[in-house]
Amino acid sequence: MEEKIKNLIGNENLQNFGNINIYEVSISNIMDVCKDLYHGRHLQLKTALAIDNGNGTFKIMYVFGIPKQNVFFVPYIELGDSTDFPSLANEIHEITNYERKIRTFFGLHPVGHIDPKPIILHENWPANQHPLRKNFAWDHRPPQADGTYEFAKIEGEGIYEIPVGPVHAGIIEPGHFRFSVAGEEIVNLEAKLGYVHKGSEKLFEILPLEQKIKLSEKISGDSAFSHSLAFCQAVEAISNTKIPEKAKWLRVIFAELERLSNHFGDIGFMMLDTGFSFGGSNGTRLREMIMQINERITGSRFLRGTNAIGGVTKDISGSQGNDLAKDLEKIKKDFAEIIEIANDTSSLQNRLEKTGTLDPEIAVDHGVVGVAGRALGIEKDARIEYPYAAYAKVPFKIAIEETGDVNARFKIRVKEANASIGIILHALENLTETGDICASGNINLAKDSYSIGIVEGWRGEIVYFIATDSKGGISRVEVRDPSFLNWTVLGYAGKTNIVPDFPLINKSFNLSYSGNDL
Repeated sequence: MEEKIKNLIGNENLQNFGNINIYEVSISNIMDVCKDLYHGRHLQLKTALAIDNGNGTFKIMYVFGIPKQNVFFVPYIELGDSTDFPSLANEIHEITNYERKIRTFFGLHPVGHIDPKPIILHENWPANQHPLRKNFAWDHRPPQADGTYEFAKIEGEGIYEIPVGPVHAGIIEPGHFRFSVAGEEIVNLEAKLGYVHKGSEKLFEILPLEQKIKLSEKISGDSAFSHSLAFCQAVEAISNTKIPEKAKWLRVIFAELERLSNHFGDIGFMMLDTGFSFGGSNGTRLREMIMQINERITGSRFLRGTNAIGGVTKDISGSQGNDLAKDLEKIKKDFAEIIEIANDTSSLQNRLEKTGTLDPEIAVDHGVVGVAGRALGIEKDARIEYPYAAYAKVPFKIAIEETGDVNARFKIRVKEANASIGIILHALENLTETGDICASGNINLAKDSYSIGIVEGWRGEIVYFIATDSKGGISRVEVRDPSFLNWTVLGYAGKTNIVPDFPLINKSFNLSYSGNDL
């Protein structure tokens, strides 16, 4: 297999780390190599990241995945005497914000980049302070800077700006939206994020392993289980930890409960944003029912503390499984009645249809994942493409719509909620009464190694890339929440719509501020 991979990429200097194949490429060739993998071989770009080697040199790594094979190619370049590296954004648009992140947090410069503005860190952060370099202390507070942030300026007769946020009415996280409008029609929409930046990737470098799991749960609180699962899977891969079969099925159940609670909430809130209070109240009611099930089974409404390296910490007994199956059958019937009423409500359908339509070409160029992608017919789902836990043994189809509007994103959530119920019931049938739920023994991470954890969260694909040092300690954790990609297209979906429709469009994506800001 290794020889076949060497022949495929034409590089003899291949290093193999499980399912990851890493090889160095010269700076002058990296553009052609990545273009071949992305455009020529149609591999998926999973993430791009920098690593500080600690000796004044840096690696920049480009992670490409082969769906259905669970194999990754990672060409990389080494930077020594210079901090410059060639930007690939003009050829692979999806890589734009990864390069901005590398520039902001490492001080490395993508030459020829189409948008050199800093990302996440605000204008009060000094431009010469790069927090993901090894010589930057995690508890260092730099002096306050006095920079400026330039929003895109749209000029023309009748054009005016509406600033919204960063503090909003209600309980949502902070984010600033700058609308350029003609009358009520949105001409341009720019989102400025970063208000809840927590320095998570820096903290991953210094916290003990158990605290790292807790930190992963707080990357995006409504995806606590999925984020911690992706982190645990990356650690399990790099430590060659074998997961008990029962734990795999339990992970499926917990992951789908998380998906179910959030989809019910989104379905309700989308209806509420149209003024359809019946749908809004019932969506939140169903979400609360799932949250109470979560607490009953695990002790946490958000399934925190449920994942562990090697499996899970919470079991489901036979009686609990029977109760869960009965509850889900009732919820499924209840949900079907709500959706039937929603589908027969013309005022609701009129607000959902043809609102916030995203162009398929823009979605592909930006690497859109999850609900927003599947609403455009982009058939991607890590549960099938990069199966983990027990998903390879679960029969289900990827939910697909074609129109790419709010209505399509609504329908995707409805389909996925029904599928989640079926997946959980299937998992319960395969869940044994006895068996280990977590691997025993010490966790020993391979030295100077790499691993990847991929999970299909309810918003979309979550990616964790882990690197270890010469002592087997975790030296770098790169986190990619689906919102990091999908925030880049929200402005496109808002264009040509009217300002009062923006809350509905925004809710139909329901992106994570915290997951983006890290």
